[in-house]
Amino acid sequence: MEPDLFTAAAEERAEKDPTGRPLAVRMRPRTLDDVVGQRHVLRPGSPLRRLVGEGGGGPAGPSSVILWGPPGTGKTTLAYVVSQATDKRFVELSAITAGVKEVRSVIEGARRSSGAYGKDTVLFLDEIHRFSKAQQDSLLPAVENRWVTLIAATTENPHFSVISPLLSRSLLLTLEPLTEEDLRALLRRAVADERGLGDAVTLPEDTESHLLRIAGGDARRALTALEAGAGAALAKGEKEIGLATLEEAVDRAAVRYDRDGDQHYDVASAFIKSIRGSDVDAALHYLARMVEAGEDPRFIARRLMISASEDIGLADPTALPTAVAAAQAVAMIGFPEAAITLGHATIALALAPKSNAAVVAIGEAQADVRAGLAGPVPAHLRDSHYKGAEKLGHGQGYQYPHDLPGGIAAQRYAPDAVHGKRYYRPTTHGAEARYGEVLDRVRRRLTEE
Repeated sequence: MEPDLFTAAAEERAEKDPTGRPLAVRMRPRTLDDVVGQRHVLRPGSPLRRLVGEGGGGPAGPSSVILWGPPGTGKTTLAYVVSQATDKRFVELSAITAGVKEVRSVIEGARRSSGAYGKDTVLFLDEIHRFSKAQQDSLLPAVENRWVTLIAATTENPHFSVISPLLSRSLLLTLEPLTEEDLRALLRRAVADERGLGDAVTLPEDTESHLLRIAGGDARRALTALEAGAGAALAKGEKEIGLATLEEAVDRAAVRYDRDGDQHYDVASAFIKSIRGSDVDAALHYLARMVEAGEDPRFIARRLMISASEDIGLADPTALPTAVAAAQAVAMIGFPEAAITLGHATIALALAPKSNAAVVAIGEAQADVRAGLAGPVPAHLRDSHYKGAEKLGHGQGYQYPHDLPGGIAAQRYAPDAVHGKRYYRPTTHGAEARYGEVLDRVRRRLTEE
């Protein structure tokens, strides 16, 4: 039996017993207008809407689409809606379990269906980044000849995980984590809709807030937790999904954390101060509290980047690259996997040697500038590349350091007002001890003018 027949059979069973399917499946949108979130790819006239025949009859563009985004952002949903909107067969494969044989079987079935019945096929390939180059190559003939409308999904950067020939023939759409407003609308729709819970239960505000926290921008996770909570409440004969009932159902305690109030700032402050104090266990505790409360992972990553310069600096020059890499990874993968990356960076920063020399140095330099200690730039350092600069004496007497032994030119660099100031005072912690030795030699050489 072909994969699309399995899908058709499942749909037929679902019509007879809609409660037999998970809530996330039952609430799957039927049209693009029903999709929650992703407004940037669903605006009128967008390539995705043109693909389904909307937008004034212009060219539909590529017949292959790559959806890139974190879990639960609607990749499978969009593929299904496209198939429904275009009245095409919908075949779903996962690159985790499928191989070239299964792909070729689907493609051959699509060609037969198109020739015999005039019905085209949407092939949804999940986790395409798990396909090897050879496996991805097997998709090219079907894409080039439009035997199928390929919609591929990936949580990894397609510029690195998808072969160039396939990427160049595809429309790349980047999906974003759903906002709290998106998820709130989805939860309320699921509670009221006959396809969902049909008002069999009510959802109090505190329970709804907890659902939003544990969802982490993932619609599937939110609906799965809602379904578990509703089932637990109904089993107790309760009409309302209480917070305690939801906690029992999803096996996760509600985190007391107000992202717009004092808790937000207090926990974030304690997180950074624990890193500064080298208490890795306390830092991980506060990180876990923020993660479990659904804090924006980008906020946490930004705090780590600041800490790397403010509290570690040159005592460990790898701290800032580690924090920046973590921020980039978090932006690409999102929760829940981003928690691992944030934990990785937190441990590295907490255990790194500490130095605030960098923050002290720039702070003192800024204070002097604000106090008016500036003065003109020495003439030999001024720009001499424009007409008339030579007559003004700009650049005259400048020594090019690369032409001198040791690469250091003993000449005046700072304005007179701050000449001799010592802003950077390296510590003896970690790698900064070596910078201190280098700095002593350099400063002695510079004063030989």
